[in-house]
Amino acid sequence: MQKTIKLALLLLPFIVSSQQILPEVERARVVDEILEERFNVLLPQLMDDAGLDMWVLISREYNEDPVLRTMLPATWLNARRRTILLFYRDKDKDTIDKLAVARYNIGKSITSAWDKEKEPDQWKRLMQLIAERNPDKIGLNFSKDHNIADGLDKTDYDEFMANLPRKYQSKVVSAEQLAVRWIETRTPREMTIFNQLTDITHDIIAEAFSEKVITPGVTTTTEVEWWMRQKVTDLGLETWFHPTVDVQRTSEELVGHLYSFSGRPDDEVIQRGDLLHCDFGITYLRLNTDCQELAYVLKPEETEAPSFLVNALYDGNRVQDFLTQNMVEGRVGNEILAKALQDAKDSGLRPAIYTHPLGMYGHSAGTTIGMWDAQGGVMKDDGENYPLNPNTAYAIELNATVNIPEWNRDIRIMLEEPGFFGEDGFRYINGRQTELLLIPRPKSHLGN
Repeated sequence: MQKTIKLALLLLPFIVSSQQILPEVERARVVDEILEERFNVLLPQLMDDAGLDMWVLISREYNEDPVLRTMLPATWLNARRRTILLFYRDKDKDTIDKLAVARYNIGKSITSAWDKEKEPDQWKRLMQLIAERNPDKIGLNFSKDHNIADGLDKTDYDEFMANLPRKYQSKVVSAEQLAVRWIETRTPREMTIFNQLTDITHDIIAEAFSEKVITPGVTTTTEVEWWMRQKVTDLGLETWFHPTVDVQRTSEELVGHLYSFSGRPDDEVIQRGDLLHCDFGITYLRLNTDCQELAYVLKPEETEAPSFLVNALYDGNRVQDFLTQNMVEGRVGNEILAKALQDAKDSGLRPAIYTHPLGMYGHSAGTTIGMWDAQGGVMKDDGENYPLNPNTAYAIELNATVNIPEWNRDIRIMLEEPGFFGEDGFRYINGRQTELLLIPRPKSHLGN
C-alpha cells in the first residue's frame, strides 16, 4: 500500500501535465471531433445566413487557402496536390453535401466524389458535381477586404472559370461573408478549450515575470523572451509570433508605439524599479491566444508596487471597460471604436484601441476595432462595414497613456486579453490583469 502511494505521488506531476496538455494522438481526436461538429451543425446555419447554397474551395499543396487549411483533418498537415472541396446546402431538405474532388475521403466528414479511372480530369468531375446540384449561387474565396477570405489563387480561379459551363458563370459570387463567419464563429466546445489555453498562457507569463526567471541587474529582456519561447516548446506547444518584453523606467522618455514590437534594444538588463511589459501568445488545438501583461520589479524594502503604477493600471482597465461596454451586436468596428474612444476621453483618459478578432488565427477574420496607426477607423470592410456577431472571440488590445509626475514622464499601459462576445454580451475568456505582477513575489521576510 505504501509503495502504491509513493508511486502515485511520483506520477502526479505527469498526470497533471497530461490532463492540462494532451498528447498528440488525443489532440488529433479532439480536433477531428470539433471539425465534425462544425461541418454538421455550424456550417449549414452559416450557409443559410450567407445565402449561399454552394461553396467551392480549391487549394494546392503548400499554397493553402487559409480557410481550407482550417478544414483539414488532424492527420493532414497540408493539402495534397490539388484539393477541391464542395459543400452544397439544400435548405428545403435540410441536408448538406460535403464532398471532395479527390481520390480519398478527407477526414470523417468529407467524402471522396472522384473516381479518376472513370473521369481522369479533376475539373470535369467538379463541373459534373455542380451541374447535378444546379446551385443558385456558387461561392468562391476571393475578397478585397478580408485577407483570410481571399485564398483562391489566380491560376485555380482561371481554371475554374474556364471549365465552368456558361449558364453557371453569372452565379459565381464572393464567399467572403461565409468564409469570415466560418473562421470567426466559436462553438461551445471550442470555448471550453479556449479558457484552458488562455489559462496556460497566463501561467507562462506569471512564471516568466517572477524571480524564477528574472534576477534584477542580471537578466535581460531578450533572455526572458527566449525563456518564454523555450517554455512553449518544452510543453509541446507552439507560438504564432515571437514573444516581446520591454521596459519603462524613470530615466527614459516615452517612445512610439512601435518600440514595444520593433526597434527596442536587445539584451536590456532588467533593473529594480522597472515596469515590464510582454506580448505573448500560444497555439493549441488550432486556437490562438494573444496576451499583454505588466510586472513591476520591487526595489529593496518594497513589498508592493508604487501607488502611481497601481493607479495607472486601473486607468488601463477603465479603457478596457469603455471598449467592452460598447461591444454591441450589429455595430461595426469603426462605430465601436469611435464610441469607446470618446467615452474614455470624456472621462479624462488618453486611450488607444486596436482590438482584433482571435481564434483559428492570431490576427483572425471578423470585426476589427481600430489599429494602432488608424485611431480614426479602419477603412476597409472588416472595420467600416463588418458587424459584431455573437459567438466570436477577440484580443482586447489597447493602451492608456498616463502621466507619472514621480518619474517626470508619460508611460503607456499596454494590455491585451482574450475575450468572448456571446448571446449574453461580453466576457473575458480567462479573466484579465487587474494587479501588477511583482518580481520577486512578496514574502513575509521582506520589508522592515
